[in-house]
Amino acid sequence: MALYQWVVANERLDPERAARDLELGRDEVDAAVAALTELGLLKADVDDPARLRPVDPDLVAAVVTTSLEQSIRNQRAELHRIRDQFAGLRGHYLESLRRGSVGLEVVPGVEEVRAALNRASAECTEEILTSQPGGQRAPAVLRDALARDAETLSRGVRMRTLYHHTARFNGPSQAYVAMATDLGAEYRTAHELFGRVIVFDRRVAFIPERGDGLGAVVIREPSVVHFLCEVFEQYWVHAEPFSDAATDGLEAVAKDIDRTIVRLLAAGMKDESIARRLGMSLRTARKHIADIMETLGAESRFQAGALAARHGLLDGDIEDAGVAD
Repeated sequence: MALYQWVVANERLDPERAARDLELGRDEVDAAVAALTELGLLKADVDDPARLRPVDPDLVAAVVTTSLEQSIRNQRAELHRIRDQFAGLRGHYLESLRRGSVGLEVVPGVEEVRAALNRASAECTEEILTSQPGGQRAPAVLRDALARDAETLSRGVRMRTLYHHTARFNGPSQAYVAMATDLGAEYRTAHELFGRVIVFDRRVAFIPERGDGLGAVVIREPSVVHFLCEVFEQYWVHAEPFSDAATDGLEAVAKDIDRTIVRLLAAGMKDESIARRLGMSLRTARKHIADIMETLGAESRFQAGALAARHGLLDGDIEDAGVAD
């Protein structure tokens, strides 16, 4: 690069002078000359063979990349051929699902699940319903989701999503929801959700595979999909419109979370189960529990639930307790 720039500025090559000006060894200059000449970026002058002149890099690049571009075209053609072959097989596969009585398909891996969701989203024409437990999602995941959601919303597809209340306190989630809402998406939060599910056009639903696997179960059986949509609608009606930390209402949400924790404590649920039900980390759940126990003057989780029930606080404000038994 440095030698080519020097030749352009000086209009001819003087190896000794170039070495001095560029603070390079003569062997380095000779190697650079050989490389530039081989690439065709330097050409010997017809009238003075000792004089080398620079050649337009765009012209050289066009020649050098011709074979690479042809290779890319060949690979694209092969890619389309392979996809067409698999698409032909997919028709037979879908026919076998229609003949079956269960209407279930297990998608085993995370990459396969992502591809299936992208395809369902691209084919969706009317509505997407999503229950997304948890209060935090990685910023990179949200960026990818926003690009995909923007394209879907631009086609007139209605999108409704349920989050846990804890999502209101997560900065990346707040930013994502604000931008997606401007595009037409709708978001609400609840203290508890029924699980993770995505439904496309009320015809196909995705739920997580059982256990710790990253797969999914695709449901096409109409009655089961209808049931999942009905459950979603019940939670949607009772959920609260999403708001971020800069708006009113978070104090009420925090109290709602505390009341829910007290009810779960009274039911004898463990910390891990409470955290999972509320979509928060175990550490955050334990902090909430400790604060509630201190407010109630309770020495155990069960006692906290019993005291709250005795004072009628399961539907009231925890701060109103103010008494120890």
